[in-house]
Amino acid sequence: MIREYKTIQEIASPLMVVRQVEGVTYDELGELELPNGEIRRCKVLEVEGDKAVVQLFESAQGINLAETKVRFLGHPLELGVSEDMLGRVFNGMGEPIDGGPAILADAHRDINGLPMNPAARAYPAEFIQTGVSTIDGLNTLVRGQKLPIFSCSGLPHAALAAQIARQARVLGANENFAVVFAAIGITFEESEYFINDFRRTGAIDRTVVFSNLANDPAVERISTPRMALTAAEYLAFEKDMHVLVILTDITNYAEALREISAAKKEVPGRRGYPGYLYTDLAQMYERAGRRIGKKGSITMIPILTMPEDDKTHPIPDLTGYITEGQIILSRELHRKGVVPPVDVLPSLSRLKDKGIGEGKTREDHSGTMNQLFAAYARGKDAKELMTILGEAALSDDDKLFAKFADEFERRYVSQGNDTNRTIEETLDLGWELLSILPRKELKRIKPEYIEKYMPESK
Repeated sequence: MIREYKTIQEIASPLMVVRQVEGVTYDELGELELPNGEIRRCKVLEVEGDKAVVQLFESAQGINLAETKVRFLGHPLELGVSEDMLGRVFNGMGEPIDGGPAILADAHRDINGLPMNPAARAYPAEFIQTGVSTIDGLNTLVRGQKLPIFSCSGLPHAALAAQIARQARVLGANENFAVVFAAIGITFEESEYFINDFRRTGAIDRTVVFSNLANDPAVERISTPRMALTAAEYLAFEKDMHVLVILTDITNYAEALREISAAKKEVPGRRGYPGYLYTDLAQMYERAGRRIGKKGSITMIPILTMPEDDKTHPIPDLTGYITEGQIILSRELHRKGVVPPVDVLPSLSRLKDKGIGEGKTREDHSGTMNQLFAAYARGKDAKELMTILGEAALSDDDKLFAKFADEFERRYVSQGNDTNRTIEETLDLGWELLSILPRKELKRIKPEYIEKYMPESK
């Protein structure tokens, strides 16, 4: 039986205290009925004796303490899941906003979920092709992996996110692949960009979009990624699909967490973020992966903008601890007109060796990847030396490496946002670039692969 209370004690938006409650539990969903019949939602943050602290999903404007009724519904915030979600756009609370009909749910799932049990995890080992050379060739994404993109304010991470969402696929004849895209605290223009891009390219048919705008309540921002992960878990582990979850922007999520923590008067941690930021992010990130005995998988690409371009800021710092690597975007490359501006040297995919090689990508992948990294690093050093001492100070080999670094950025890294390269095209392009260098310098590739794949001798 659902009880109604008219015992609101105080409101300090977005928090409200209700007294004389019974049987109310943490995280329980509630409803407020205003005197004019309007319904607003809330959830329980804290219960102490007969008092409950609840958080409002909408504005507190117009609430009359004496006349407003509060009902607690006996369950946490849930999402109605179904395969019909594919091709649809929802707000951060899981309500359709694309003008289509309501979803006929196969089931209702608690959005809070649980991190995947480590003992139930299958090790990530299969290649996912994103069509982006700097990821596929050098920082390979593996099915079930968590690979964040670290960006800076003003860099085109939105375009890269949209590109990955529409191009990503699992290699194989009959693999069911879906994308769950969650936009967290973004502007209306950004939201329209993503939705229109998915519709223009036809990617919307296999995509579920959750869009939380910057002017939506902070508590909705906390729910949005959990909505997305709940939908992904259903599609992956009930419908045997391979799901790519893209979350942008995790920084907005953490800011909302800090805002709510401050409203609750919790003791702040580093930079004012709550001390449980690591735990909160881990609970979310660890819902991705592969389960033993299940065909489906969840692969996650969280995107975050680093405040003040600082990699040691708590949000990228903690994200890097929890996830398996990072793709870093560079302001310097962006100024040069490189699209996407991926800085390959500090970028890292810790699982890349598990998803490449014969039968997965190609036998020469590991060797060419290591050689491209080494050659680009030496080329960058040669260019710095040239800046200080002049070109005359460089050896002939150093000049070739400097030329390689320029060509590598111009042709390999910079591919635009509409070019979708297969892994074979990416590997062949790597060989073309390596042909700039003398063969004696290709020390990280087996000689038989050089004979087989090198387009021309040097």
